[in-house]
Amino acid sequence: MIQKMLDKPWGVTDELRRLIVLPYIRLLFAANGIAWGCGWRVFGAPIIQRHRRSVILLGDRLDLRSWPSSNPLAPNHPVVLATRTASAIIRIGQDCGLTGATVVAASSVELGDRVLVGANAVIVDTDFHPLSPAERRADLSAARTSPIRIDDDVFIGMYSLILKGVHIGAGSVVGAGSVVSRAVPPGVVVAGNPARIVRQVC
Repeated sequence: MIQKMLDKPWGVTDELRRLIVLPYIRLLFAANGIAWGCGWRVFGAPIIQRHRRSVILLGDRLDLRSWPSSNPLAPNHPVVLATRTASAIIRIGQDCGLTGATVVAASSVELGDRVLVGANAVIVDTDFHPLSPAERRADLSAARTSPIRIDDDVFIGMYSLILKGVHIGAGSVVGAGSVVSRAVPPGVVVAGNPARIVRQVC
């Protein structure tokens, strides 16, 4: 254990920082009505924008990395968890990790167990604003929404964008920088804009 610490001195610094700010981080979650889970490791305060009647449920052994030093891919902003409506739900399973990721739900975003979300990836179930100019003039917030479901053991590469209505099957991988706008079957690698299947997971 000591040798591992000596081999990665930056990890020691981050761990000490994490422990120092832990009381503030726990207070932040409590103030936003989010129950603290077992075995969480939170490196830096996330941005939490929770509609007071919405639900954010986070599983045990969650790993959130918001500090640039906490991951060599250097997240360029904190993890963001945002619910936009009273009926919105964000549900993240057990043993998940997010690095500088953004998760926004106007209806529902659900991540299964052991889902890894790479640096600065974005998962949003809403268009935020209507697409037609006439609809925007009538009601700027009347965007289309559709739930997102990401099954167990999915890995989402850095800078990827997961759009509304997407279901990603268990064990699939989303290549870095991909834009996913349609369903992804289990056990495949998708990449590109728009994301397409490039091969099966080995």
